[in-house]
Amino acid sequence: MSEKVEKLIEDVKALSVMELSELVSALEEEFGVSAAAPVAVAAAPAAAGGEAPAEKSDFDVVLASVGDQKIKVIKVVRELTGLGLKEAKALVDGAPKPLKEGVAKEEAEEMKSKIEEVGATVELK
Repeated sequence: MSEKVEKLIEDVKALSVMELSELVSALEEEFGVSAAAPVAVAAAPAAAGGEAPAEKSDFDVVLASVGDQKIKVIKVVRELTGLGLKEAKALVDGAPKPLKEGVAKEEAEEMKSKIEEVGATVELK
């Protein structure tokens, strides 16, 4: 791997979840592509084969709505994501937004219950 690529990988590792989300959006816009398209294309052949789909193992935890206890929701979001106060507030203010993507079912259910305890609504996708 070239030094440029290695440096870029290190820079991406240092980004917060919100910054990564902004980066993906900017790349999609700049190059006219969608990060979601390859997933849909890959899933199509399995469905066409007539096989029963396997049980989903990875879930995206999406904050659907905040409810009326916004401060408590921000605290729980910070706890679950490791975001700073500013990033967690921006995520909560921008709901619906993904909190974590590609998490195991048990972790996703645990996150959902913690957030719902403080009055917010969560979707698992």
